[in-house]
Amino acid sequence: MINETTNYKYKTNFKKRAIATIIDYGIFFLLIYIYIMFFGEENNQGGKTISGLLFLPIPIYWFIYFVVIEASYGATLAHQAMYLKVLTLERKEIYLGNAFRRHILDLIEIPLYGIPAIIAIIYSEKKQRIGDMFANTIVVDTTDREQYPEEITTIK
Repeated sequence: MINETTNYKYKTNFKKRAIATIIDYGIFFLLIYIYIMFFGEENNQGGKTISGLLFLPIPIYWFIYFVVIEASYGATLAHQAMYLKVLTLERKEIYLGNAFRRHILDLIEIPLYGIPAIIAIIYSEKKQRIGDMFANTIVVDTTDREQYPEEITTIK
């Protein structure tokens, strides 16, 4: 059983996290591109634009892909593929509120090429990006028993 005196390792898991984030946002933006190509209206610059109610599916898709999936499974699809999982600082499963707080700050981190996230991960004590600090979460490698002991899977 896990107790509060257990010492866990905090590791950046930087390469895995970077690859997973690039894949996740690649999937997200590819599906948005396809959506705009099908439902967008021609604009005077030779591209397509969506507006009004046609814009609504994009934030809904973002919420489902990044927040709901992460809250339900502990990780987005690419993070699962890289054996990464998001846990609370107490090493418990996250819930919808944690996942939402983690990802609402993507609006700051992603447009700045992830630089704030990279700096935070490298220099923070618990190897958290800004969204993790806000949500009181960490990202662990489930194949590394120093970060993710087997007993953790039974905690909810």
